[in-house]
Amino acid sequence: MQHQIRGNPDRVRRPNKAGLVLPLVGEDFVPMIPAAPSQIWWGEVNGQTQEVIAKSNSILLDVLRDKAGCLGVKRGCDMGTCGCCTVMIDGVPRLSCLTMAHEVSGSKITTVEGLSEGSHLAPIQQCFADYGGSQCGFCTPGFLVASQALLDKNPNPTDKEIACAIEGNLCRCTGYQQIIQSIQAAAAIHRGEIAAVACNNKAHSDPHPRGPEI
Repeated sequence: MQHQIRGNPDRVRRPNKAGLVLPLVGEDFVPMIPAAPSQIWWGEVNGQTQEVIAKSNSILLDVLRDKAGCLGVKRGCDMGTCGCCTVMIDGVPRLSCLTMAHEVSGSKITTVEGLSEGSHLAPIQQCFADYGGSQCGFCTPGFLVASQALLDKNPNPTDKEIACAIEGNLCRCTGYQQIIQSIQAAAAIHRGEIAAVACNNKAHSDPHPRGPEI
C-alpha cells in the first residue's frame, strides 16, 4: 500500500521490507485506501422484499436503518455488547452491528417492526407494556426480538431459559425481573392458557403508514 504525504501530493512513500511505512520527523501522511464498491443488497425484511444499493463493507445495522427504513433497530454500542440491534435472520437472533450485510443477502430478516400484525401489537409487545418490561425503551426492540425468537422455538420456557435467551441484551432501568415476567406472560398467551389483553384486539394507529399507491 502506498501512502500520500499530507501537503505533498506529488510525494509518495512506499513500505519498507517489513511492510511498514514510517514517517519522517514532521511529516504527516494519509493512507490511500480505495473506497469499498457499491453492490445490490436484497432481503425479505418484515415480509417484504427490499433491494437497495449498499457498500460491500456495510454492516446490516446500517443497511436496515439507512436503506430499509427500519429505525426500530437501535444503534447502541457498535461492539456487540448491548443487544439493542438484535434482529432475527432466518429465525435466529443475531446482532446486526456485527453482521456484514452482504453475508446475509437474500435472507429473511425480522426487526421489531415485523413483530406486530399491522396496527395490532404482538403479545410480547403488549406484555412488555403491561408488565413494565419497557421503561426508557431504548433497549426494548432488542429484547422483544430476542424474546420472540425464544417463544417461536419454545413456548414454555423456564425463567432460566429466558435469562439465557436475553443474556446478550442489557437494560439499565428495569432490573430484568419485569422483563422475565413480561416474557412469561407472553408465553402463556402463545400456549393459549390466557387470552390476549383486550387492548391487543383494538386497532391502533399504524406506526408505519403507507402512502397511496402510485
